[in-house]
Amino acid sequence: MKKSCLECNEEFIGRSDKKFCSDQCRSSHNNKLNSDANNFVRNVNNILRKNRRILATLNPDGKSKVHRDKLLEKGFKFSYFTNIYQTKAGKTYHFCYDQGYLAIDRGYYALVVRQSYVE
Repeated sequence: MKKSCLECNEEFIGRSDKKFCSDQCRSSHNNKLNSDANNFVRNVNNILRKNRRILATLNPDGKSKVHRDKLLEKGFKFSYFTNIYQTKAGKTYHFCYDQGYLAIDRGYYALVVRQSYVE
């Protein structure tokens, strides 16, 4: 059965469920589908990953305390985080993936790693 490749539109012969003429076309097609659609999304993801790296670097033991100035010095952007967790006591943790922070006092932040019970 002759079919057309979804990527290059070349005709090929193969199984009834085959969609591409080669691995290269299959890979190229899936890379196009899975790439970020525009620069905005890519830039936000880069900022989130950078924020996570900064938190992980400053929190090697899973729990630490750091001043806001240290975070800003390393390029941390407080406007970008992946989720918020509110404790029963009313404390608000901001997370960049698995790395989180909580404003404590006098410009200091407690850095934490997400625990399994945090959704």
